[in-house]
Amino acid sequence: MKQLIYILTFFGSILTFAQNNQLFEAANTLYNDANYTEALEKYKTVLDSGEHSAELYFNMANAHYKLNHIAPSIYYYEKALLLKPHDKDIKNNIAFARNMTVDAIDFVPEVGISKLIRNVTNMLSFDAWAKTAVVLVMLFVMLFIAYSFTDSTSKKRFTFLTSNLSLLLAIMSLSFAFHKYKLVNNNQPAIVFAQETKIKTEPNLRSAEAFVLHEGTKVQVLDTVSNWKKIKLSDGKTGWIAKDDIKTLKNF
Repeated sequence: MKQLIYILTFFGSILTFAQNNQLFEAANTLYNDANYTEALEKYKTVLDSGEHSAELYFNMANAHYKLNHIAPSIYYYEKALLLKPHDKDIKNNIAFARNMTVDAIDFVPEVGISKLIRNVTNMLSFDAWAKTAVVLVMLFVMLFIAYSFTDSTSKKRFTFLTSNLSLLLAIMSLSFAFHKYKLVNNNQPAIVFAQETKIKTEPNLRSAEAFVLHEGTKVQVLDTVSNWKKIKLSDGKTGWIAKDDIKTLKNF
């Protein structure tokens, strides 16, 4: 019985893939014919089926851009970038889309030690750092065993130094792994979808207005309280926004 279920599931997946591929190609044809609204409907059908790809998000963003939909175009370009962060076409098109936004927010770059640590941490993924730490620990164990069983003074000195170096590097790799995990989890970008929204100093309507944001602006979500989300801008400003006024990007 289980084998039959697996077979039916397998063929169902193939059928869904074939249908999505047909819809995607039909949507592309509509897009090329400048029927952007109809193309979006078909792209959305593919998306609703559970399909997630940089190509799908990129094409949806392009269609929204053609229709002058500021927030949706930036939103889907950003989602495409999450899947393909080095794609030149996505970076080029999102730059044009960002030019449509109203808010001009400065970017405050990291400097000094914090910038160095972040750059080193981002050299590898969490899994890569963790695997590096495991390999270095294994190397430490082997070198320590070699140190214990060798009689040569020079070999003892060499294995002692290299084993301790391996252990130190393993600890550093593990630290970078946890730091990478923290960076990924704390990175909660979102796009403002409200045409204009008032950012509050506290998570309630009675609080003072901190500043105003417009559609298409990218923010970082720091916290959630009831129907409010605490956000941070690239210039360091923080405030509270109604949760319905933004859409988070990491909701695949």
